Amino acid sequence: MSKTPPSKVLDRVLVLEMVRVTEAAAIGASKLIGRGDEKAADAAAVEAMRAALNELAMDGTVVIGEGERDEAPMLYIGEKVGSAQGTGPKIDIALDPLEGTTITAKAGPNALAVLAVAEEGNLLNAPDVYMDKLAVGPGYPEGIIDLAKSPTDNVKAVAAAKGVEPGEIIVCVLDRPRHADLIAELRGLGCGVVLIGDGDVAGVIAVTNPDTTIDLYMGSGGAPEGVLAAAALRCVGGQFNGRLLFRNDDERGRARKWGIENLDKIYTRDELAKGDCIFAATGVTDGSLLKGVKRMKGGVITTNSVVMRASSGTVRWVSGEHRNRG
Repeated sequence: MSKTPPSKVLDRVLVLEMVRVTEAAAIGASKLIGRGDEKAADAAAVEAMRAALNELAMDGTVVIGEGERDEAPMLYIGEKVGSAQGTGPKIDIALDPLEGTTITAKAGPNALAVLAVAEEGNLLNAPDVYMDKLAVGPGYPEGIIDLAKSPTDNVKAVAAAKGVEPGEIIVCVLDRPRHADLIAELRGLGCGVVLIGDGDVAGVIAVTNPDTTIDLYMGSGGAPEGVLAAAALRCVGGQFNGRLLFRNDDERGRARKWGIENLDKIYTRDELAKGDCIFAATGVTDGSLLKGVKRMKGGVITTNSVVMRASSGTVRWVSGEHRNRG
């Protein structure tokens, strides 16, 4: 992994400030865990994240958000956040205040509040469409994965580099009907397939953690989540390929509106997230990456977060105790 020079815009202080933002969103959403109301859980996370972002001395722009302005009243693509508009550092923000709304409503595992920040122009302004994704953890030769090749070819390439048979490779896939052929192909190779119900940012990041035993992530999910995952991989290593998927002309038009000219392009990690990035996530429900929010006696709320920075390659695990929080 080549050295990323530190950004003069992304101050070290901002690293821990990003954790405070994701903590706020996670605590907001945690009130709705298991309550069966996806929209209310998402709205609580959005409101809390927006308030926390607006306390920061920056000139921030949401480039990956809850949707376009007409569809999302808060944290929409293009929304300005921060208390120093016009004077503070210009920062692009990709965010998902609640990655796993269904998970949260059902009290399932791996719901997260996540965001990534970079200097202006360094995060792909991806439309809210699907993206075909392929990711592998660190330690492999550059270009080991290629979305233009078949799942079988990619599994065999990683297996050869790892020095194992293809059947020993473990692949994480979203459990969706659209992935039936992919799952059948992987199992035909003898691969172990870890199926997740939601939360593909956590699924992609899992390839970087040896404890998960997951080697590859494959399949389609949201394009905004692809940019967030690419930012995390940029901080800690690993490779990522993504290609936007369009269901109709309306989605193609929205992509062009946001400056996407080559609709068939396969993006690498560094084309989705460039330069010095900061990635932060706080667990909402317990998961493989982070423990969720816990409400304890006496009004104490505990959180667990991770924050990463590309230029330093630093990963910090942050446990918090919060008093007098809602």
